[in-house]
Amino acid sequence: MRCNPLIILASLPISFAAGCGGASNGSIKTSDESATTAEPAVPAVRRGHAAVNGLLYYYEIRGRGEPLLLLHGGLGSIEMFGPNLSALAKARQVIAVDLHGHGRTQLGARKISLIDQGDDMAALLDQLGYKQVDALGYSFGGGVAFRFAAQHPEKVRRLVIVSAGFAQDGYYPEILPMQAQVSAAMAPMMKDTPMYRSYAAIAPDPSEFPRLLDAMGEYMRTPYNWRGDVAKLSMPTMLVFGDADMFRPDHIVEFYRLLGGGLRDAGWQREHLSRNRLAILPDLTHYEVFMAPQLVTTTLPFLDGKSSAPSWPQQVSQH
Repeated sequence: MRCNPLIILASLPISFAAGCGGASNGSIKTSDESATTAEPAVPAVRRGHAAVNGLLYYYEIRGRGEPLLLLHGGLGSIEMFGPNLSALAKARQVIAVDLHGHGRTQLGARKISLIDQGDDMAALLDQLGYKQVDALGYSFGGGVAFRFAAQHPEKVRRLVIVSAGFAQDGYYPEILPMQAQVSAAMAPMMKDTPMYRSYAAIAPDPSEFPRLLDAMGEYMRTPYNWRGDVAKLSMPTMLVFGDADMFRPDHIVEFYRLLGGGLRDAGWQREHLSRNRLAILPDLTHYEVFMAPQLVTTTLPFLDGKSSAPSWPQQVSQH
């Protein structure tokens, strides 16, 4: 069975067993570079690297407003969000990070662990001076956002998890054998893919791409189930999936139910409405949802603590 390279872009959350001890906090040094922007009203992008727990993380900070940690998907980088990055930065101060081994962040000698990266995000934000942020992560980044929020709930005001499940069996069964094949052996067939080309354009050492595939394949093959950790997401949380996502609909609903949603009718005056949200975006697959404009228009009101729902009694009183 030949692996479809697009499946790698999905990059599921790593198992709880991998790196469950976490990484010890090391010292962090940051270096900032300035870049001008086409729109004078928007602050210049602040770019830098931070030494965190043996890795040199690349980050960018842009925009104004409440801080939002933005985490990309597997074999991607900050840039994969496309126009959505700029759209979010018009309303928020976006702290975007190239995750372990991705983009401009080195692979190093550490195993890829979403649990360790959850601790890394906390340490990185401490050094950048953020006591609390909102967090939005897609797929691989959704797993990091999950771990960050579960391990450091005091640092997360609101959480958005996009196209990431809480257990390996949440995928459609045909996905798992393809993910299990991810390894350095795939590198030659990926030379002409957007994933490799974007990686080679910005990676500190593009020759490490095969080793990155080995590292990603190792964590993809490790079973995981974070059901017991969903309760640690004490902050308001939104789940976002495409209606043609790679996660089974029943897994998506179960995730929402574990968060306390979908357990009863909300009530005429919304008195039983869960504070958590579930969004199923139509006509979108796992491989498109991160760059769909609907992602921004769906998540920003939630992140701002606002609701656009009409009030039926008010509507009646106006007629």
